[in-house]
Amino acid sequence: MAKRVFDVIVCVIAIVLLSPILLLAYFGVRLASSGPAIYRACRVGRGGEVFVMHKFRTMHTGAGTGSVITGAKDSRVFLFGKILRVLKIDELPQLYDILTGRMSIVGPRPEDPKIVAQYYSPQSRETLNIAPGLSSPGSIHYYTHSHLQLDDNDPERSYVAKLLPIKLALDLVYMRRCGTT
Repeated sequence: MAKRVFDVIVCVIAIVLLSPILLLAYFGVRLASSGPAIYRACRVGRGGEVFVMHKFRTMHTGAGTGSVITGAKDSRVFLFGKILRVLKIDELPQLYDILTGRMSIVGPRPEDPKIVAQYYSPQSRETLNIAPGLSSPGSIHYYTHSHLQLDDNDPERSYVAKLLPIKLALDLVYMRRCGTT
């Protein structure tokens, strides 16, 4: 209960303080590429439930399907989208998901259902016992190391082989040390 209260308070403050950036990003996406400014991504959350997570759209609409993991040189990403991704501004609409209780400020990052179905072991599925988060130790590791380990020719394969196991292990350690399991 205390974590939920913390999430809501921090989220409301963040939305108020970041509202100019949210508006700039929203209109920037609309001007940079045709289509909606908000991307709705299916992700796996608490208890294995699939939910819709919100992000600023960073890829061209109709760019076709590709890997569920985006490499650094992915041609589907438009220029303003690259800026949003580097600065992590594309993630800010998830403040809405936190307000609605689907996510938390800190918790394992929610994954695409395909990644969970194909690559999560029974131990990895423990990360689904709590609300997914905007940030986690595993996501920080991913953010700081992905550019070194993702192969642009097959980002999904290199993600599940090199980054996902470390990310999940860090998130499990966080969960166990913070008493969230």
